[in-house]
Amino acid sequence: MKARYLAALSLLAGAVSGSAIGPTIASAESPTAPSPAIRPLTLAENGYFFVGGSYVESGGKRLMAGQMYVEYLTPQKVTHPHPIVMIHGTAQTGSNFIGTPDGRPGWAHNFLARGYRVYVVDQVGRARSGADPQIYGPYMRFAVEQEESLFTAPEKYNLWPQAALHTQWPRGPGVAGNPAFDQFYASQLESIASTVKTEELMFPANIALLEKIGPAIVLTHSQSGVFGFKLADARPDLVKAHIAVEPNGPPFYDVDFKGGDDWYKDSDKIARAWRVARLPLAYDPPAVQASELQLARQEQADAPKLVRCWLQAEPARQLPRMKNVPTAVVTGEASFRATYDHCISKFLTQAGVRNEHLRLEKAGLLGNGHMMMLEQNSASIADVIANWLDENVK
Repeated sequence: MKARYLAALSLLAGAVSGSAIGPTIASAESPTAPSPAIRPLTLAENGYFFVGGSYVESGGKRLMAGQMYVEYLTPQKVTHPHPIVMIHGTAQTGSNFIGTPDGRPGWAHNFLARGYRVYVVDQVGRARSGADPQIYGPYMRFAVEQEESLFTAPEKYNLWPQAALHTQWPRGPGVAGNPAFDQFYASQLESIASTVKTEELMFPANIALLEKIGPAIVLTHSQSGVFGFKLADARPDLVKAHIAVEPNGPPFYDVDFKGGDDWYKDSDKIARAWRVARLPLAYDPPAVQASELQLARQEQADAPKLVRCWLQAEPARQLPRMKNVPTAVVTGEASFRATYDHCISKFLTQAGVRNEHLRLEKAGLLGNGHMMMLEQNSASIADVIANWLDENVK
């Protein structure tokens, strides 16, 4: 536990030089404690700062709101000119990228080992960025059963056709009582209930981060996918690439999963009024209101186990500001997103955005769920992403 204590002291100091990071330490007795065979990575620098934020009046007090916590990690040898910014999804924190619940190094470590500088954030209004319902409005939290059915043990619930393929939760099954699940669920926090409010808060904070550090690769997961699309649209000069890991979607409507033969239905209300974001995007021809974007439904799904996509009616408006931002949509074989991430890729293509849909099973990585950065083969998934970046970002 000494290493953990020293790491905490280093973080409190705000920056360290020559520090080492390795796997997450669960506890001295926990079966999730890491193997000593995993070699720690020595850093040139590790610290944190805050971006965004302004003073507001709340409850008779003068407080700060809108600030975002950012941890930065720099390898001893930087071999890539552009850093990677990692943005977590609903209920999560930046810890998703620092380590895994069974004690292995996280994606931050994997990309540091490849010579990338890495920035990991906690979303505005959450965790180290500071939660405050009085300022940000109501919060929500996932129950154990929601986490199991969607993220860690979909094979137990079988709500979509691919769910039975899930095999990658560490030391599974990923249910309450499994040590890795218990570590994961202990990390799950309340999120701002309003998705629109969240996007409104995250946009200026993300812009402030990119303006501080310069052009970067933006890696988003789940809920934060919409943040990445908005950033690429608003500031393509600052987004060298967008890695959208199972991004919030599909276009237009959310999907409710029911299991059985008739395994899904569209939600009643449009979830993303601007199709891949809830905030306005710069379409051409311009759309003043989101209602000007006309919908068209596929008559037949691309395959039996896929959702029928909602796309634009032709002629489709373009997203010219995003078109030169290399974009990858990454999808696990067994995730609920396996049923509809292709719709996001098709929508982007229709709107003129250069993108590639990376289905992990096509790279020989089988059985992954939505929380792929925490699963047994997470390092191999990081390799797939890194190889794509080598080919598409100069």
